[in-house]
Amino acid sequence: MKKTVLLAFFMVFLTAGAQTTRKYSNEFMNIGVDAAAFGMANAVVASSMDVNSGYWNPAGLVHLEDNQLSLMHASYFANIANYDYAAFAMPLDDRSAVALSVIRFGVDDILNTTQLIDDQGNIDYNRISLFSTADYGVTFSYARKLPLDGLNIGVNAKVIRRIIGDFASSWGFGLDAAIQFETKNQWKFGLMARDITTTFNAWNIDEEQFATIQGAVEGQNQELPETTEITIPKLQLGMAKEFVFHYDYKLLTELDLNFRFAETNDLVSSSFASMTPAFGLQFGYIDMVFVRAGVGNFQNIQQLDGSDSVGFQPNIGVGFRYKGIQVDYALTDIGDQSAALYSNIFSLKLDWSIFR
Repeated sequence: MKKTVLLAFFMVFLTAGAQTTRKYSNEFMNIGVDAAAFGMANAVVASSMDVNSGYWNPAGLVHLEDNQLSLMHASYFANIANYDYAAFAMPLDDRSAVALSVIRFGVDDILNTTQLIDDQGNIDYNRISLFSTADYGVTFSYARKLPLDGLNIGVNAKVIRRIIGDFASSWGFGLDAAIQFETKNQWKFGLMARDITTTFNAWNIDEEQFATIQGAVEGQNQELPETTEITIPKLQLGMAKEFVFHYDYKLLTELDLNFRFAETNDLVSSSFASMTPAFGLQFGYIDMVFVRAGVGNFQNIQQLDGSDSVGFQPNIGVGFRYKGIQVDYALTDIGDQSAALYSNIFSLKLDWSIFR
C-alpha cells in the first residue's frame, strides 16, 4: 500500500522502451487551447486567425493586425488536475508574425506514502510528504505570407518539460509545420503537421527514489525503465467557409480530419494510419456575440458485453467580444457520449487595440 501512488506514476510515464515510438506520448499537447475552439470541437485548423493560431495552425498568425494575449483555464478529474494556457502574438510586418505560448497540465499536492511505514513496521503519518507532477509545453511560432496570394506558412519549435516530483523529469524537443490557403471565393483550407521530427523526450530518473518502489508489486517494474521515447507525427486537414446573412449575421463552418500514423480506436483505423473527423459551427451576430457547436473525437468503443459502438464528443460554447476584449466559454462532451475528458473551459483574449 505504501508505494502504490508512486508506482502508478512510474508505470504510466516511464515504461517506454529504448527509442520507443509511442502512440500517446506527450498527449497533454493534443488536448487543445481556447474555449472558442473547444466549442467547435477543435475544428479550427483552416479558420484560426488569431493569437491561438500558434497552437492550431501557426500560418494563421499572419492575419494579426495588432498584438494579442490569450489566457485559458480548465480543470479535469473533479478539479484534481489543472490545465492552463497563455499565449502572446505580434505581427512583425505586413507579411510575418511571431508568437510564444505556454501550456501546463499538472496534478499538485500528491501524497508521497513511500515512507509511511518505518523499518520496524510502524505507521507514522508524519512521514507522508507532498509532491507534484506537471507537464509543460513552450512553443515558439513564426508565420509568413508567400508570394502566391492567399497562401501562408507557419512553423513551431517546441520545448517539452515533464516533471514527477523529485523522482523523474524529462526534456523534449520537436517541430510542427503548417499551411493555410484561402481562395478568391473565400473557401479556407488548412494543414497542420505536428511533431514532424518525431518529438524526442529524454528522461532522467532518480535511481535512489526508484529503488524505494522497485519491489512494490511482485514481478512488476523490477528494472529501471528505459529513458527515451519518441512522439509520432500527427496530421490535421481542415476546410472552412464563412457565410454572411444580411451583413450582421455570420455562420462559420469547418470540417477537419485528424490523422495519427498508428493503429488506434479512431473511427477509421489501419496499421498505417487512423483518422477521426471533427465538425464545428460558429454563429456570430455583428462580430460581438457568438454561439458555437461541434462534434468530434469519434472512437470505436468495445462494450462490456463484447459488442462495439461508436462514441463521439459533442461540445457547445458561447462568446462575447467588445472593443478588443473577448471572453469565451465551452462545455465539452455533453451527455458523456465519449471517453473524453468532461470540462467547463473559460478563456480570455485581449487585443492591443483596446489600449489605443
